[in-house]
Amino acid sequence: MRLLRSTDLALRVLMRLAVSGESSPTTRQVAEDMEVPYTHAAKIVAGLQHMGLVSARRGRGGGLALSEKGRTASVGAVVRAFEGDGDIVDCEGATPCPLHSGCRLRAALRRAQEAFYASLDPVTVADMVAEPTGPLLLEISRTP
Repeated sequence: MRLLRSTDLALRVLMRLAVSGESSPTTRQVAEDMEVPYTHAAKIVAGLQHMGLVSARRGRGGGLALSEKGRTASVGAVVRAFEGDGDIVDCEGATPCPLHSGCRLRAALRRAQEAFYASLDPVTVADMVAEPTGPLLLEISRTP
């Protein structure tokens, strides 16, 4: 299964904020650290705020912070939220699959998708920044 870019970026933003400590990087700083366009980062941050995983303060001394809910968030739940509930394959799209009524592939792919999510459910954002990842993220955020 391949994740959407938005899902990948959401996980990387959460990880980046998990190691920020007392500092509160701006969305622009996080976008630069992650080497992604600011507009993409801003959309992702807005989604993470809506989920209650990130808080943002505007103005002087403002920035982003990971909430406690964000630190303990399940990676599986974050991936589900950004990926949506859709099937891996679109059997009912503009040109519906002729096998739709009797196909066993769709159910097998759904089970595989759920197994994928289930394997991510026990992993938290805090788990993802344990060594060696956390120190690497700190290095990235310090690069000029």
